[in-house]
Amino acid sequence: MLQKTGRGLLALLLLVLDWTQPGLSSPLRPICDLRVLNHFIQEARDAEGAMKSCREGCGLSQSVTVPQTTVDFDVWEKKNAQEQAQEVQTGLWLLQQSPNTLQTSVTNTAMHSHIDNTIRNLLSINAVLRSLNIQEFTPPANATDLEGTWRVSLATDLLQVHVNFLRGKVHLLLSSAQACKQDVS
Repeated sequence: MLQKTGRGLLALLLLVLDWTQPGLSSPLRPICDLRVLNHFIQEARDAEGAMKSCREGCGLSQSVTVPQTTVDFDVWEKKNAQEQAQEVQTGLWLLQQSPNTLQTSVTNTAMHSHIDNTIRNLLSINAVLRSLNIQEFTPPANATDLEGTWRVSLATDLLQVHVNFLRGKVHLLLSSAQACKQDVS
């Protein structure tokens, strides 16, 4: 686990050093660098792969509500930035609820570091969105009232949704965020 944390810190340090490199007139903010998101995606893939190879003590005790990961690009592009951000924040909130079920359901101790990493990464992505002034999601009283969701009952499906959500909607939101547009004047 220390090695994975060290890799994450090293990646973040390299991004900061790259950002402060002299000679760049208007660098992207490190938070906007999609390599950070790609790092989170890779760690999510690692967790998914580990869960797929897990044979015992790796199931969910109950099904969980997750966001739809498919993107209709015509519909997405017609939404304004606030609507896109709301959809991503809703999905992230749903994904943050599920690791609690995953933590209590999975008894295979080898998987716990992946689950902990998943939780940290979701919190980090929320911090990225906050730093871009994207409003946090306020959950409804009942998550079943949310549109664009479905339920999964397998841990591998949950982690696959996590990967696909990061690769899809989160990537689209960050790549088009106004605060991340580079000044080309």
